[in-house]
Amino acid sequence: MTAEALLAGLGRRTRELRGERQFTLRELSQRSGLSARFLVQVEAGEGNISVKNLALLAAALGTSPASLLEAAESEAPALPVVALLGVRGAGKSTVGRRLARRLRVPFVELDQQVEEAAGLALAEIFALHGEAYFRRLEKETLARLLDEGRPIVLACGGGLVTASDTWSLLKIRALTVWLRADPEDHWNRVVQQGDRRPMANHPQAMIELRRLLRSREPLYAESTHTVDTSKLTADAAAHAVENVLSRSAARR
Repeated sequence: MTAEALLAGLGRRTRELRGERQFTLRELSQRSGLSARFLVQVEAGEGNISVKNLALLAAALGTSPASLLEAAESEAPALPVVALLGVRGAGKSTVGRRLARRLRVPFVELDQQVEEAAGLALAEIFALHGEAYFRRLEKETLARLLDEGRPIVLACGGGLVTASDTWSLLKIRALTVWLRADPEDHWNRVVQQGDRRPMANHPQAMIELRRLLRSREPLYAESTHTVDTSKLTADAAAHAVENVLSRSAARR
């Protein structure tokens, strides 16, 4: 098990025990001597907790450090959430559906879940409420999906990585896979789907696409894995991602 998975399990177990004991974060903070801010990080799977602080937390929850860690490890899902990332045309939906069938888990599109939560199409969300509202709803929707604790293949919106809090949450609690491709591949895939919007009234569209890729590549590169899908069919790309996940599971 990776350190990230163990911290995520510790966060889940801490939330459960605090709920069973009906402690507020403030009460747990007072009992443990740990700050409420740090406890929020621990419960989110982000707290790089020391042995001393682990002992304080366990004592406040009425258990031992060993039991807390053992429970955290045993609760880790056999197959975590696999989140696919990349700009439009990366193949997240097409490859994601094929990968989900291979893994025998549900396929979920985050943007679609956001639309259902808002009761509006994405274009309407942006037009009526703006990007800040969309990003907040995106993070809330992602947190809800992750808290369900079920293995899924999740296709994420291309701009999610630009929202640092949401991107951090996803990196901690899911296996992230960047579907990398050349600009020409992104372009051709969108056009092959019958969408001519990249070219409509926008002669600089390819230049803009290259600029967007350059600006986001350092963020996408923070993913757990990168799979180059250039020149690959959707089936071949799904097979490549499955192989990467299998090798990763063997190392845990």
